[in-house]
Amino acid sequence: MNARRMLLATLLSAALAGAAPAQTKTVRIVVSFTAGGPVDAVARALSEQLGKELGRTVVIDNKPGANGAIGAMEVVRAEADGNTLWITSVGAAAINPALYDKLPYDMQRDFAPVSLVVNNVELLVANPSDPAAGAAEFVAAAKKSAAPVAMASTGVGSIPHLAIEQLADATGTRLLHIPYKGAAPAITDLMGGQVAGFFGDIPGLIGHVRSGKLKALGIAAPARHPALPDVRTLEEQGIRGVDTINWYAFFVSAKTPPAVVAALNKAVRDTLNTPAVRDRLLQSGAEPAPSTPQELALLLKHDTDKWARLIKAKNIKAE
Repeated sequence: MNARRMLLATLLSAALAGAAPAQTKTVRIVVSFTAGGPVDAVARALSEQLGKELGRTVVIDNKPGANGAIGAMEVVRAEADGNTLWITSVGAAAINPALYDKLPYDMQRDFAPVSLVVNNVELLVANPSDPAAGAAEFVAAAKKSAAPVAMASTGVGSIPHLAIEQLADATGTRLLHIPYKGAAPAITDLMGGQVAGFFGDIPGLIGHVRSGKLKALGIAAPARHPALPDVRTLEEQGIRGVDTINWYAFFVSAKTPPAVVAALNKAVRDTLNTPAVRDRLLQSGAEPAPSTPQELALLLKHDTDKWARLIKAKNIKAE
């Protein structure tokens, strides 16, 4: 173990008075979603290198259910020693507080930010038979339609749903939201022509776009994506106000000592800056986005406020 990794292990052991040496402890990453899903895939892409940075074994513990609440509470109940991390998408962290009247956890009270992990940009896709060459043409055709154009999402209050609402507001287009239980059935129906369009995370769509099974119409982010450099942003196509990034981030219990949070942050940032890890994430369509805890705290507040305004304005209620 080199000096830097020994220092990280030492800092982590600060909260472990009387326990076994930190390097013999296992670090657990709680994933609020099922194995094989996009959040799980990112956690597994990081786990081996993160273990090397910490000088310890890192294991993945999938705790799906209740829109992320089961995983969140697993971390709240765990010992606040830095050995249990929660990796979550923006939904459970910044959308759920406005979507549900009651949550068993409070992001400000119960969690300490560690680091942003990746940004998953939303991509607007259509069936390859759609004549639209881009989002602007898709919107123009939708405005001429006698009936609202059906748009699939992964569920009420999901990032794809909120992207649809933002697109409707930004363009004045009548869009019919069709919620599905996850991305797979939504994509299946889009390919089958039952719906006209879908916003989804690039990692879940890039394979279908590359194979020609789906047509990429535009990226809902300020800049183009390195994995799809030829796909224009919505703003480049004259559509402003659709800014939906489904970020993933690490949090720990709010009671975790600051020195331990700092050590974890350094380990996560070093992991994300490792070329092999960066390349693996970029190839999948996820953009590595290491941050300080303070930067993640600001992002959490910004997105919590942003999504709360939209959810309230649209009177969106959890199913």
